[in-house]
Amino acid sequence: MPINFDESASIGECDGVIVTPGNLTPAGARIVKVPVLLQEVSVQIPLKARIKFPDPVLEIKKIKKRVKVTQCRLIQPRTTRGPRGKLFLSGFVRKNIQYATPFCADKDEVSSRIRSLTVDIPFDCVVEIDEFLTPPVGPFFNARREFDFLVNQPLPAGFPEKDELMSNDLSQFHQQSTEFFNEIIFCELVRSDITEWDEATNRRPLKDGPFEEGVFTELVEKMVLDLVLKVLQNQQVRVNAR
Repeated sequence: MPINFDESASIGECDGVIVTPGNLTPAGARIVKVPVLLQEVSVQIPLKARIKFPDPVLEIKKIKKRVKVTQCRLIQPRTTRGPRGKLFLSGFVRKNIQYATPFCADKDEVSSRIRSLTVDIPFDCVVEIDEFLTPPVGPFFNARREFDFLVNQPLPAGFPEKDELMSNDLSQFHQQSTEFFNEIIFCELVRSDITEWDEATNRRPLKDGPFEEGVFTELVEKMVLDLVLKVLQNQQVRVNAR
């Protein structure tokens, strides 16, 4: 039967107890919850891609690039060497390429149209973080514990009349569980630098055009992507009150 939230219901009083917030820095008076810098990381990612154009390309006019990070997750493996982490990075470089494609040519001149091609070049890597400016808080692990009660049950025929079966009741299940809601570690992109080398792989002379002109439809790109990221986590800290 669905619950009707329009019906009136009695609300019982809940007991509340003031607790001391955990994981605090020692100095200061006021308590705030803010993003805390765990580490700032510089990452270098080599990339290689083959780009195919829908039209013959006379020359590249302009390339605009934008870095998009789709995932930045810190995993903390168990270790005996202090806090460490593996930073999983995923994303892509969005490239918009403006190029000239010829439609009419003779030995003295070439007439072209300006077109553009947008491509995404993905990247995926794992970065080792072997020290932290501020260590991460947690993770705290969930716990579940079962408990049972002793039940006396009569025995069937063939056992002494005064004997009883002493065991737990399999028709019942009892459990105490604890669940922690950990603060997730996240990233902020600070800076990106891209150094690239683009080479045409199938350039051929332009038909009926000037002798030095040619067109191509495939480009091999080698790129080095440098990223600077902040690794952060919301933590409770004390600050000085003024």
